Amino acid sequence: MVDTIIRTLFFYFFVTLAYRIMGKREVGQLGIIDLIVSILIAEIVALSIEKTDQSILLAVLPIAVLVILELILGFLSVKSRTFNKIFGGKPTMIISEGKIVYKNLVSQRFSIDDLLLELRKNSISSIEEVEYAFLEPNGKMSIFKYKPFKVKSSLPLPIIVEGVIQKSNLGYIDKSEAWLKKILKDNNLDLEKVFYAVYKKSHVYVIKKN
Repeated sequence: MVDTIIRTLFFYFFVTLAYRIMGKREVGQLGIIDLIVSILIAEIVALSIEKTDQSILLAVLPIAVLVILELILGFLSVKSRTFNKIFGGKPTMIISEGKIVYKNLVSQRFSIDDLLLELRKNSISSIEEVEYAFLEPNGKMSIFKYKPFKVKSSLPLPIIVEGVIQKSNLGYIDKSEAWLKKILKDNNLDLEKVFYAVYKKSHVYVIKKN
């Protein structure tokens, strides 16, 4: 009994330290990789507390490996957008100008009931009240309501990220790659040197790489 209590207290502080190192604050902010690491750590701790006849190091070592792995994957996610898309996911538009984007709803296996529940959580009674809604990689819904009299908002859309054209976003604003490349050419900009470009209020705002 005493050994179990000691192990519980030890892992409480050890896991708290581990999460401080990983920089995670809220469960709702966890991505897919973070969630998997959290589940594995929980399982390892549970087994170690239960099996008091085994050395505590048998749990500490794999947890330390998971923390190091999480830090490496986090670094790669920041440095590589492709890696981040594959393992972290990207936002998916669920509602566009008051209409459901059904193909995205189906691809994310997000039911109408799930969508209506999220709207009710935000005190929204009708889909027509929503101009845009995105399903984030962590499962949360970002909702942008229409302004009074349904005046369209200037939702900023990234059209270039780290030198890569965001074709899907160009489609949302009904623009072509040729249109974008002409803007870059007119401003003496190379696509590869553009860190971030966003379309807002019929204008393109560009941030160049250092």
